[in-house]
Amino acid sequence: MLNRISLKSAERKAYEKSLSEISPLARVHNKKKWTPSNVQLLLMVSLGIIFIAIFAYLPMFGLVLAFKSGDGYLNVMDAIFKSQWAGFANFKAFFEDPDFKNVMTNTLGLNILQLLINFPAPILFAILISELPWKKIRKAIQTITYFPYFLSWITYGGIILTLINSDGIVNTILINTGIAPNGVDFSTAGWFWPLIIVTSLLKGLGWGSIIYTAAIAGIDPQLYEAAAMDGANRFHRIFKITIPSIAPTIVLFFILSVSGILNNGFDHIWTFQNQINLATSEVLDTFIYKYGAVDMLYSYTTAVGLFKSVVAIVLLGIGNFVAKKTTGSGVI
Repeated sequence: MLNRISLKSAERKAYEKSLSEISPLARVHNKKKWTPSNVQLLLMVSLGIIFIAIFAYLPMFGLVLAFKSGDGYLNVMDAIFKSQWAGFANFKAFFEDPDFKNVMTNTLGLNILQLLINFPAPILFAILISELPWKKIRKAIQTITYFPYFLSWITYGGIILTLINSDGIVNTILINTGIAPNGVDFSTAGWFWPLIIVTSLLKGLGWGSIIYTAAIAGIDPQLYEAAAMDGANRFHRIFKITIPSIAPTIVLFFILSVSGILNNGFDHIWTFQNQINLATSEVLDTFIYKYGAVDMLYSYTTAVGLFKSVVAIVLLGIGNFVAKKTTGSGVI
């Protein structure tokens, strides 16, 4: 028995000695070598990281302008490095600005209406598309509704403005049918909000429904078959199977939409904005552009932009917390 134990001990010592005699270079050579596909994957990931670092994180250094008196400088870099510190004076100036109430009302009003109208529209559209039994018609409708998304707001907005012009096809129909004998002036302040909501709905309806269509396509068909065998009609299957199955996707996009409640989209608003409808069309995005790029109030508009970002982060956190407590799923 003692001989057996001593033999095992000797073998273990010999094995440990052989490991210690292996050089570090030999150990490195024993590791798995990188393949060309690994290198290509690393390069692809590196390009994305470099892009985000340059265009997303590097500009964050300019946020110091929000706490400095850099307005009026011809050179932005001089405004960042040579201007004096101003603390929270720029934020105070924005909150005390006479236009603050009007700008915030337009920004929040438009976004809340779009959240109530434009957010559920792609969901309903995706459900209706998935219920169509004709595959060719379904593909044709999807292609037609996707197309406006690929047009820029300048091009798409120009087409809309041409159609609703005083001598455009919309006014021609309204006059000839007697609905509006004198026509309608869509450039006035009263028509701006409806115009923004309708145009954004038409442009983004098809594209916004893609993710929901994909989520519906991933539902197990056997669930629908079993429900049909149990006597469930089409509406029962939609409300009991389809909507609960895509609920996590709906919650995710709802949280993201709530976090962007202060973002209207500069291109969209700027295309339809004019001096006549300025009272209802001036939002934070156009406000920042006019005072920042045109009037060179860099510190003032940086403070406004930082205010937007802070509100977005807070709303994202609140929305994620509420969603997790109510539905069990969230962004993170």
